[in-house]
Amino acid sequence: MTDDPWLTEPQKDGWSALGSLVMLVPTRVEAAQRSSGLSLFEYLVLSGISEAPDLTLRMGELAYLSGGAPSRLSNAAKRFEDRGWLTRRPDPDDGRATLATLTDEGLAVVRAAAPVHARAVREVVVDRLDDDDLAALVRIAARLGTWAPPD
Repeated sequence: MTDDPWLTEPQKDGWSALGSLVMLVPTRVEAAQRSSGLSLFEYLVLSGISEAPDLTLRMGELAYLSGGAPSRLSNAAKRFEDRGWLTRRPDPDDGRATLATLTDEGLAVVRAAAPVHARAVREVVVDRLDDDDLAALVRIAARLGTWAPPD
C-alpha cells in the first residue's frame, strides 16, 4: 500500500477492465437470455434457491448470491410468491431471518430458463476464454473477497 492516491497506468487499465466486466458482462448475458422471460437478477434468485438443500435458502444468503439489495430481493420474492413460484416463512432456528422455498412451479420455471442462461453465459464469457483465463477469474474474485468456491 502507498500513500499516493493516484493510479499508475497499469493500475488504471486494470481498474477500467474490471469496471467493464462488472458493468457490461451482466448486461450482455441478460440480453442473450432475454428469451427465457427472466431478468438476470430473477434467474439468479430462482437458481440460487434451486441449488439449496430442500430448495430453501435464507433471504440474506439469497441477497448475497443474487447480488441484490434486500429491498430488491424482497420485491422480487413478493412477485414470485404472487406467481406461485416460492413461499416465505420465518426461520424456525432464528426468528429474525426469513426462509424462501422454491415451489414445484418455481422449480419448473428455473429449469426451463437454465439452458437459455447457460447458452448466454457460454456465448458471452466461457467460450471466449480458456481454462487458464477462467481460473484467473476465479482467483481474482476470491482475492477480492467477492466469491468463494463451494465446499
